[in-house]
Amino acid sequence: MNQLIEALAPVLIASFAIQQLIELLDPILDTVIKAHKKWILSAVAFIAGLALTLGLELRVLAPFGITRFPWVDVILTTLFITGGTKGVNDLMKLIGYKKEEAKAAFEAA
Repeated sequence: MNQLIEALAPVLIASFAIQQLIELLDPILDTVIKAHKKWILSAVAFIAGLALTLGLELRVLAPFGITRFPWVDVILTTLFITGGTKGVNDLMKLIGYKKEEAKAAFEAA
């Protein structure tokens, strides 16, 4: 389980970084281009997420053993990172559930 957390920690950090970038750009765009702010922020987040995903070779499916379609992993990782901390919180819950399942299965054996 520690390997899984170590593999996904960079994704967590990238998600926080994207969220901070958006929070820094938000007031600037609010004063300059208020009408188009939302889609500009979304586009910036997606492009930054894609750059981080490809540049750092981040993947969210690979640690779970899903490697069949790497391009799908790139897209999902980018969307996951772009989503900020909400996706990270959901993933951490999933990891916790998997850990509890493994623990219960081990204790039952």
